[in-house]
Amino acid sequence: MSQAFPSILTKLRAERGISQRKAAADLGISQALLSHYENGLREPKLDFVVRACDYYNVSADYILGRDYVGFDELKRLVGRLHELSAEADRLITEVR
Repeated sequence: MSQAFPSILTKLRAERGISQRKAAADLGISQALLSHYENGLREPKLDFVVRACDYYNVSADYILGRDYVGFDELKRLVGRLHELSAEADRLITEVR
């Protein structure tokens, strides 16, 4: 498993302000096991990776460190792109 997985798993939880205890309960594992995953002491099975992806709304590529943009960041970037496009349209209309 990617060396990035433990840090990404920890980062996702921290970004959402979720305690390790709550995340573990929501994911159906013990807090100790989640701690082991976050510290890289144990590797999770595929079913946990899938649950974690669903829980944090990210792709498997992202959580495994194969893709650097998560769904939330991608949605934010697409939203910003739409804002810029609308602004460009407004400016073009003003110039005409």
